[in-house]
Amino acid sequence: MNIFDSQLWNQFLAIAKPYWYPSEEEGRTLPQILWSWSRLALVLLLLLSFNSLNAFNSYINRDLLDVLEQRDAPNFFRLLFLYATTFAILTPLIVLSEYFRKKLALDWYEWLNNYILDKYFHNRAYYQINFQSDIENPDQRISQEIEPIPSLALDSLFIIIEKIIVIIAFVGILWSISKLIVFVLILYSIFGNAVTVFLSREGSGINSDKLESEADYRYCLTHVRNNAESIAFFRGEAQESRLVKKKFTDLIENFTRIIDWQRNLQLFANAYQSFLYVVPFLTVAPLYFVDRIDLGEVSQATIACAQVAGALSTLVSQFGSFGSFSSLINRAATFLEALAAATIQKPGSTVETVEEDRFALEEVTLQTPNYEQILVQNLSVSVEPGGLLIVGPSGSGKSSLLRLIAGLWNAGTGRLVRPSLEEMLFLPQSPYLILGTLREQLLYPNRNSSEVTDRELEQVLEQVNLYDLIARIGGLDAEVYWENILSLGEQQRLAFARLLVTRPRYVILDEATSALDLRNEENLYRQLQQTETTFISVGHRESLLNYHRYALELSRDSTWQLVLTQDYHSDSSWE
Repeated sequence: MNIFDSQLWNQFLAIAKPYWYPSEEEGRTLPQILWSWSRLALVLLLLLSFNSLNAFNSYINRDLLDVLEQRDAPNFFRLLFLYATTFAILTPLIVLSEYFRKKLALDWYEWLNNYILDKYFHNRAYYQINFQSDIENPDQRISQEIEPIPSLALDSLFIIIEKIIVIIAFVGILWSISKLIVFVLILYSIFGNAVTVFLSREGSGINSDKLESEADYRYCLTHVRNNAESIAFFRGEAQESRLVKKKFTDLIENFTRIIDWQRNLQLFANAYQSFLYVVPFLTVAPLYFVDRIDLGEVSQATIACAQVAGALSTLVSQFGSFGSFSSLINRAATFLEALAAATIQKPGSTVETVEEDRFALEEVTLQTPNYEQILVQNLSVSVEPGGLLIVGPSGSGKSSLLRLIAGLWNAGTGRLVRPSLEEMLFLPQSPYLILGTLREQLLYPNRNSSEVTDRELEQVLEQVNLYDLIARIGGLDAEVYWENILSLGEQQRLAFARLLVTRPRYVILDEATSALDLRNEENLYRQLQQTETTFISVGHRESLLNYHRYALELSRDSTWQLVLTQDYHSDSSWE
């Protein structure tokens, strides 16, 4: 990918347009849009102002040398004062330009991050995107790869505009002194840009590989942290260390390639700039020797040529480093495309979902999301108070049925009748513990802290045999790394405490007591039976039959049967 690639610019527009020229549904108000454009215009005005002053300074510098050569003291000090005054004005202009540029980049980054987060959480795209194998490490794409885009885009824009202004201003000065030097600079810049385009193509691929290797290395370390106990039980430190070091070696190899590429780019850029310092002496000095120009004009031409040389060298470096920017644009754009695709309904029939004040599955045939396999066929069941236990061998579709109820899967036919999802709570086998305090754990996801007293929370913890937890962690408002502090059994009891606090109308329990002993399991289900909550459980333990009125058995051949638990007997379901 290079600077002239139309796909790159289409991807950049997909990222930039919602901020700078949004449609109504993209959430930017007119005052916000005008504020962004006004700051952009202000920075451009500041750029134009201090570069104009720079060009003006070259004339003052020329006149200073002329009056110095003539030993004209009064005019010399007048010009020196004017020279110092322009520098005093230049300083705040440069600082303000940099300040407003960073504020604009920060505002764009803040909006872009929230824009992508909204799409990430919209229609559970964060879940659906896991089924797309070409989008790896979404966490890094959001947390690390969005932030550089606005700053790099604005920096590149302002640098290019500034250097173009410098080139125009000082080429105009050179043209008034010697047309030959201008033609030499034009030919030389064409050569420099051609070499730069060639180098930038190589750099784009290298930077893309670097981002991927960084993401893989970070994911590998995160995987070790999240599975530390399992690794310790298996004593797998040696193999895990080899895997992590392999990812790190790949990262180092990419850094090495970048260093080699930057060496070549810097070598060219420095040589390119150095030669431009020689040009004014080769072209202007002969004119001075034949008295066609004075010494001040020689100095002015030298300054102008140095300014043009610096500007051209910066442009060369800017275009040469374009690979990193293009890689970030590509990864951000493909991520946005994947988020959009994740929420699009795939072709095929779907189970109709109807919100009513009851819970039932009517003639439901459930398939995998790709429609390749039928999991459950023509299922009709109405869930009443008293509890429904879903059993069956592994692979019979138990968890898939829960995904249908939760609205995560809908491939198939039939009708699902259920209350609003806000009235339901799901307890998975591996409890979800939020990054928050103990109070927030218990109130998650939709209870207000003002609705429940501290004493009520303490009583619930006692009910699930976690009465010592408050003292152990330092209070209801203590925030700790819950997975490291609590065993899986304690996590499951804490999740059950959340259920007793939030008191939903319906609860779905997927192996929610698998890590508990039978005594704790009985205690929790007895507590649940005393509430007005209707519950559906998935499990492999035969003991669960004691707490449910009906058992729904699913088979691997997509058939099913619904019986009273007191009449149910099947050894195959407890695999």
